[in-house]
Amino acid sequence: MNAAPGRSQASSHRSPQGEGTPASTATFSADWLQLREPFDAVARDAAASELELTHRLASLRTDPNRPLCVIDLACGTGANLRWLAPRLGGAQQWLVVDHDADLLRCWPERLAAVEGSHTGCDAGLHEALSFAGPGFEAGIVRQPMDLMAELETLPWHAADLVTASALLDLVGTAWLQRLVAASAGAGVAMLMSLNVDGRHVWTPGDPADATVDRLFGEHQQQDKGLGFALGPQAVPVLRQALEAAGYRVFTATSDWWVDGIAGPKDQAMQCALIEGMATAACERFPSSTSSVTAWRGRRLATAAHSQLRVGHIDLLALPG
Repeated sequence: MNAAPGRSQASSHRSPQGEGTPASTATFSADWLQLREPFDAVARDAAASELELTHRLASLRTDPNRPLCVIDLACGTGANLRWLAPRLGGAQQWLVVDHDADLLRCWPERLAAVEGSHTGCDAGLHEALSFAGPGFEAGIVRQPMDLMAELETLPWHAADLVTASALLDLVGTAWLQRLVAASAGAGVAMLMSLNVDGRHVWTPGDPADATVDRLFGEHQQQDKGLGFALGPQAVPVLRQALEAAGYRVFTATSDWWVDGIAGPKDQAMQCALIEGMATAACERFPSSTSSVTAWRGRRLATAAHSQLRVGHIDLLALPG
């Protein structure tokens, strides 16, 4: 559920107001990024093991004398790089793009907050950054970009890997086809993480869970700026297109596990998801406001004692 509303020209992460807000009114919360990042990391660690990610990505480094070149789409404040760069290892060069320049300006602060990292001085978006740790060093170039209008202008033939986190459910079929065409034309590998698959499992259950889930799912499929969003269908659609283009495709579950009993962070995450789902459902279907509001109240009242599993899928595609 990458929970929360999509924004126009979607960034990789959304604010907890109800995913699927129309592109013209979508909003973003930096607080939401910080709240979800540890849950993302745990989910991705599990998927990485199943995907044999480190081993398979090592095959991309064909020339030890040059850095591995990575393009990060809808990069937000950099959670994807902070998780992935240590696992890629060695010398790396990243081009990170997002339509929101304010998010790109957050990068130096977020990188500096990682223990043991080193960042370049930042005098603006045109200043290069670096992120380093045991066994890896990544140079970083940030670039504001409209991914709907400018996708094909990226340096595809210079890249080894294109990646994104929590993006696919915000895009439409035509945009995915463009992504596959650009990647396949340049022989670029692809890693798309934390893509929603529509599963929301509450423990204990509530009689209105299924209804709110359905309303929320319908709300997800609005246009976020990259075509009418595919939501949970994005991974199957992308997989079919990639395999048709000759890619070897691997997938693994990367579910969020949010357990209110575990403490304040999980409770805050669960409350944010409840608020996001309720807001989205009411916004899209005002006639359901009364019942959804009642569900919201019950869920918030029991957030410290309930658990939520949110289904996600990670997808790795290697050129055939």
